[in-house]
Amino acid sequence: MPVATLLPFTATPNRKSASPTSFRLTEKFILLLVFSAFITLCFGAIFFLPDSSKLLSGVFFHSSAVETNTRTGPDSSDSGSAGNDERVLAKIRKDHEKALLEAKDTLQKRPDEIKQDIKADKEKVTKESMGQGGKDANNLPFVEYHRPPGATGHEPLDPETRDRRAKVKEMMKHAWDSYRRYAWGSNELRPVSKQGHSSNLFGDIKGATIVDALDTLYIMEMFEEFDAATDWVEKNLDFNVNAEVSVFEVNIRFVGGLLSAYYLSGKEVFRRKAVELGEKLLPAFKTPTGIPWALLNLKSGIGRNWPWASGGSSILAEYGTLHLEFMHLSKLSGNPEFAQKVMNIRKVLNRLDKPQGLYPNYLNPNSGQWGQHHVSVGGLGDSFYEYLLKAWLMSDKTDEEGKKMYYDALQAIETNLMRKSSGGLTYIAEWKGGLLEHKMGHLTCFAGGMIALGADGAPSDKTGHQMEQAAEIARTCHESYARTALKLGPEAFRFDGGVEAIATRQNEKYFILRPEVIETYMYMWRFTHDPKYREWGWEAIQALEQHCKVEGGYSGVRDVYASTPNHDDVQQSFYLAETLKYLYLLFSDDDHLPFDHWVFNTEAHPLPVIKKDKTDRPNEVE
Repeated sequence: MPVATLLPFTATPNRKSASPTSFRLTEKFILLLVFSAFITLCFGAIFFLPDSSKLLSGVFFHSSAVETNTRTGPDSSDSGSAGNDERVLAKIRKDHEKALLEAKDTLQKRPDEIKQDIKADKEKVTKESMGQGGKDANNLPFVEYHRPPGATGHEPLDPETRDRRAKVKEMMKHAWDSYRRYAWGSNELRPVSKQGHSSNLFGDIKGATIVDALDTLYIMEMFEEFDAATDWVEKNLDFNVNAEVSVFEVNIRFVGGLLSAYYLSGKEVFRRKAVELGEKLLPAFKTPTGIPWALLNLKSGIGRNWPWASGGSSILAEYGTLHLEFMHLSKLSGNPEFAQKVMNIRKVLNRLDKPQGLYPNYLNPNSGQWGQHHVSVGGLGDSFYEYLLKAWLMSDKTDEEGKKMYYDALQAIETNLMRKSSGGLTYIAEWKGGLLEHKMGHLTCFAGGMIALGADGAPSDKTGHQMEQAAEIARTCHESYARTALKLGPEAFRFDGGVEAIATRQNEKYFILRPEVIETYMYMWRFTHDPKYREWGWEAIQALEQHCKVEGGYSGVRDVYASTPNHDDVQQSFYLAETLKYLYLLFSDDDHLPFDHWVFNTEAHPLPVIKKDKTDRPNEVE
């Protein structure tokens, strides 16, 4: 049928009809009146019929239900239609009354209860959208995200402290902006030559500085920079590389950095990337004992150990520094294999005899026997002891095995390695086959903070004693800085030949922006609030600014005893991850990343305590 016969009143603009069937003006007016009356009658019927308000509410709020129930087939009878109409009206009345009750109930709730209801509904929809098994497209389970307290802080009230904290943020901005300008996407920056720098520790994985700095950017509230880093991770961070990586370094920097960024921000990309990388590291555990290889090809899954490590042994600080990250990987992935792998390491260690209660640095992954009896709380050993304590703390103090292993090891360290110099400086020596080497590494200086962190969990008669030990180690490490020309600490310092806390060998005089001394200052400040720790931290800031800052970032120096710095031209990723983070927290209030909710991995990436549930089993991340 032509449109014109349906719409007799429509006409083409600027065109008069000459057809004999056209309506006269009076006829058009009469028809318009009839049409208006019909419309008025229809609206009047709607508003004056009984239960019209319920009918309207059904039309506007439950139209889909009405449509479903009013559709009838072509053969429906008139009597059936009448019955259907009654059922539809009854349903509309019922639904309307239910909606009124729900609205009344909602209005009586507190705002926080309403928010909780909305959150529960959203979670229900999310779970339903994930389909069978409650997993998303990446085969990850639904995890209810809760940001633990203290992810960001507030300005300190004291003006001097506030200014010093702001200075650290300014340092972070210079380091980050320089990296972004000259080395974006590379693992690290060469600040003097203003170009990218890569280490073979990461194989062909890129962006170590970006991932290492994510959490520091977040806690300093540098959100624009954090978003740029997040975008790079989303688009460019790729683990599908045919290259050999250090399992230890990739775990503490990349896995740790991604986990921390997830827990601070709640962004799923970080959880997804962390689990993906964790899965690629699992083949490292394919050894007769389950003690992982140091090096792993991420594509082939073939592992090996460093050739210099005591006949192909695995290193204590490397296989012993996976626990925190792998426990969280199991939590976030729903895959218990991560936790099982690191718990098996403890089983192997607990079966072995320990010389003098000490853990040698080398363990053969094939035979399960110790290599050379070399013991150190510095390089090769350090973070193993740290992770025993922190595993207990991160478990909400339910990991009794980790606790016992830590305090037993600390007792053996005190008995066999801890000494006091003739000048009254406490230090931790190294043990080689029963003979002490009176040398303490910069890496060992973390132990002051570790001992302070664990002092509260020690038997009550030892808490005070351990805090004194921690303070003495902090003083010794400060002296190693104070006794140099640049007021920066050497890589190692000795207590023999008439010297104390001084490096005597040329290959021990360098400083590569390490964090361990600052780390101990931060812990000691938190536990004692002795102002000297902040003063010592400020001294370090001034030295870093004077001797390490260059136009293109911050560089390490080759000799801290030289009157002028000779830069090594590397801005280490851990400078942004650790050194600057610990300095920032040193001048922050205690409720910024509080210790009862957060535990730092050995790269200073904060991970939340896994709170125990009502049945005293570790369950909820908080």
